Amino acid sequence: MASVIQEKYIGYNYINKEMEIHPMVRLRILEILAEQNHTKYWLFKRMDMSYQNFNKIVNNETSSIRFDNIDKLSRILNVPIGDLFYQTTDESPE
Repeated sequence: MASVIQEKYIGYNYINKEMEIHPMVRLRILEILAEQNHTKYWLFKRMDMSYQNFNKIVNNETSSIRFDNIDKLSRILNVPIGDLFYQTTDESPE
């Protein structure tokens, strides 16, 4: 009998039970800020959102982000949208 791979989709987590692979999409905001010599506060003042939501996004503690916030981040940081993200197989923040 062929083995069946149990798969489950949770937010941005794709979990493959047989192989235990956990691909994650993460934001590179802190890295980009460091490269540009800017602070989180500098970005927060330009994002026009609550600090609680901003902090969750910046620290990769959210499972979703609105398209308009992705667009704002790209424009404020002057980077292509694709440069805001990277993919990892580790669930813990780097």
